[in-house]
Amino acid sequence: MKKFEADSLENVYDLAKKEFECSITELVIEVIQQPTNGFLGFGKKKAIICAYKKESSISKVNEDKSYKNKDIKIEDVTSKIENSKLEDNIVIEDEKKEILSDVPKVESKEHIFDNFYGEEKSEISKIYIKKDKDIILKEVKEGLDLLFDKSCFNLEDIRVSFYDDETLFIEFLGEDSALLIGKEGYRYKALSYVLFNWINDKYGLMLRLEVAEFLKNQELAIDLYLEPVIELIKEKGSFKTKPLDGILVHIALKRLREEFPLKYVAVKTNVKGEKYVLVNEYKTREN
Repeated sequence: MKKFEADSLENVYDLAKKEFECSITELVIEVIQQPTNGFLGFGKKKAIICAYKKESSISKVNEDKSYKNKDIKIEDVTSKIENSKLEDNIVIEDEKKEILSDVPKVESKEHIFDNFYGEEKSEISKIYIKKDKDIILKEVKEGLDLLFDKSCFNLEDIRVSFYDDETLFIEFLGEDSALLIGKEGYRYKALSYVLFNWINDKYGLMLRLEVAEFLKNQELAIDLYLEPVIELIKEKGSFKTKPLDGILVHIALKRLREEFPLKYVAVKTNVKGEKYVLVNEYKTREN
């Protein structure tokens, strides 16, 4: 910072500009004393300022000079950034693969549904300890009695017997047995699913569940529907049933598999979420 004196502010500013060789806008100025004319020459004062050149201007000039002297290659910087991003992506992908490798694979709902109705058999079958049929009947009967003993349904009896060597037959009788069917058979389907999982997992047997002749009536209804369908399949080789609700899907699937053991017969789901049975040539399965 340097001190300047003159008769007026204009003159003192000129002195400062000449000293630093720059414009007034590049100076930082502090006015120490304002000029006064006095009275008859008495009390006259000069303009006094202290000034210095802004450092930003100097540093800017230096920076410009330094940038001009440096040879910066933008391509090199860009390539370094891209390589860095690529390495980060590789690390992230490796971490994802490592995490996903620990997550067990979950079967699709449709695959589980097909397995429930015995479309495919697992390559590794579960080993069951075969029990005497009388022991199985006794254990299942005791389990069912215990399950429904405290229920609100008035059930007369729960009968358990063998339908064939691979299938257990369970029949619910009584005043309130029809209530186990539910609206459109949803309660029946849920009960059938629960009992099937228990019996199949423990004894390796299939299940045939009858509640207030519901299964019998459903089988009669689906048989009437499938009679012309079977003739069409024999003629054309393939067919897709109408959407079927609840237990009707299971019955139709079982009947068509029995009728066409050499064809591909499976439960499928349309865009509306409705289930139907597809019959096709075995080597041209519909995806």
